[in-house]
Amino acid sequence: MESYDALLASITPTTGETRTILDPATGTAVGEAPVHTVEDLERAIAAAQAAQPAWAALGHDARSAALLKAADAVERSAEELAHLLSREQGKPLNGPNARFEVGACAAWLRAAAATPLDPETVVDDGETRAELHYRPIGVVGAIGPWNWPMMITIWQIAPALRMGNAVVVKPSEYTPLSVLALAKVLNEELPEGLLTVVSGGRDVGARLAEHPAIGKVMFTGSTATGKAIIKSSADTVKRLTLELGGNDAGIVLPDADPKAIAEGLFWGAFINTGQTCAALKRLYVHDSLYEAVCSELAAVAAAMPMGNGLDEANVLGPLQNRQQYDIVAKLVDAARDSGARILLGGNPDDNQPGNFYPTTLVADIDNSNPLVAEEQFGPALPIIRYSTVDEAVAKANALDVGLGASVWSSNLDEARDVAARLQAGTVWINKHGAVDPRIPFGGAKQSGYGLEFGVEGLKALGVPQIING
Repeated sequence: MESYDALLASITPTTGETRTILDPATGTAVGEAPVHTVEDLERAIAAAQAAQPAWAALGHDARSAALLKAADAVERSAEELAHLLSREQGKPLNGPNARFEVGACAAWLRAAAATPLDPETVVDDGETRAELHYRPIGVVGAIGPWNWPMMITIWQIAPALRMGNAVVVKPSEYTPLSVLALAKVLNEELPEGLLTVVSGGRDVGARLAEHPAIGKVMFTGSTATGKAIIKSSADTVKRLTLELGGNDAGIVLPDADPKAIAEGLFWGAFINTGQTCAALKRLYVHDSLYEAVCSELAAVAAAMPMGNGLDEANVLGPLQNRQQYDIVAKLVDAARDSGARILLGGNPDDNQPGNFYPTTLVADIDNSNPLVAEEQFGPALPIIRYSTVDEAVAKANALDVGLGASVWSSNLDEARDVAARLQAGTVWINKHGAVDPRIPFGGAKQSGYGLEFGVEGLKALGVPQIING
């Protein structure tokens, strides 16, 4: 285990162009990130190609053992990684934030190692025998986001490595240090060249997506960028897993208990200060308990401290970047100007350093308002009235995205019936956004395609092969 300063120094380049990464809570410098080039990418891909065959030849058991050692390495450096993540991304150390994210990295590595994937006998009738196997793809390109930079990187690389692939990672330009540090720790237990982070700009990402040596691209980010990756990957017919934008709806049924669900609603919406793809971003509440839900949710939200992530008391932090802050502020201002009722927040302190936008709840808002119709990706939740369940389902399904959704009810059978009508890759009941390394996760409509996690996630990182005979 290294000290925080030693870990940061180990990823700080001594030559080449660098870029200063700023703490979104204070505006002060966190460290210097390398600005890698397309030439650096080419070298990383060549090294991955060289390392991959021997890694694939080890077999599942040996690769899984290496992943378990990598998980141990993450845990040995957990506090240093969490400290860097908090400073660079802004999320607090405590709550479902930085320490939680680093812990999830170890958990997902272990889950990828432990998930069985045996050959499947498709037909065996005495005359014909056919088995389905999954072979390594080769080199996988992983392009990650800035909101959960370490955890989502692990979601991409853990199954890729388990299946015998090498990986080249392109992190977000907003949070490269976290991913560089994570890879440095992982590489203590992995063969040289197998996992490389290339911290470059859009030109690097574009080349990774089109590169003929990359057999698959995994991408988490905006729908617009996902569409660009689809186009650039077409000439080489790459396999793709795309987890794209979402604008998740939650429906509170008339029989729900407002006080009992208030904290679950809060964390469903405001985990990582709302900067989560599968966060609750539109809440539909029946007329009969609308005011009670608003009141209970506002009471929970008002009690959640926001501030610098290194302060152990805080559970909410800043927006990671000013561009996202401006999007949230613009949407809330437009909602206020339209006559919506601001229950809480909506009043940022312009004299405060950092990208802090207060926890904001907006009631009596029209379903067509931009705060409802557009993904805010921040700490502002619109709460929309409905009169019939059919109306709520129609409104929830009206958008062209469908990553997640949730139903809140005291009657599980009724909740499951409503859940089955929602157009989303995952529908949670009496919770929102809970992911599990054993349970497949993916989007519907323009929220992307392909599955991650569990045995389906492993299969997505392999090439299916039938052996017939």
